[in-house]
Amino acid sequence: MSQWLQSGLRRDLCILLYDEEYTGQTLKTRVEQRYDKRFEPRQFYGALEQLETAGFVEKRSAGLQDVYSLTDPGRRSVDRQFEWMRDELGQPSST
Repeated sequence: MSQWLQSGLRRDLCILLYDEEYTGQTLKTRVEQRYDKRFEPRQFYGALEQLETAGFVEKRSAGLQDVYSLTDPGRRSVDRQFEWMRDELGQPSST
């Protein structure tokens, strides 16, 4: 598993971006709802920046906001994470 997905926050950001793209604020709101806690902007955007630097997430400007999406390497890493989880839980693979 990629070291970048060892962090629960980074992993969950990739999961949220798996089939969607979000503005930073919408993504932050979604992950805060998941954890039922507020993330400091520095921690949240730092995690996104690490994912972007690693090539798992890409950012583009849309007007005044940045929009984030998952890259192909990010998608493959999420797929591997779920394959590992299925194996550990004794669930058959869907492929």
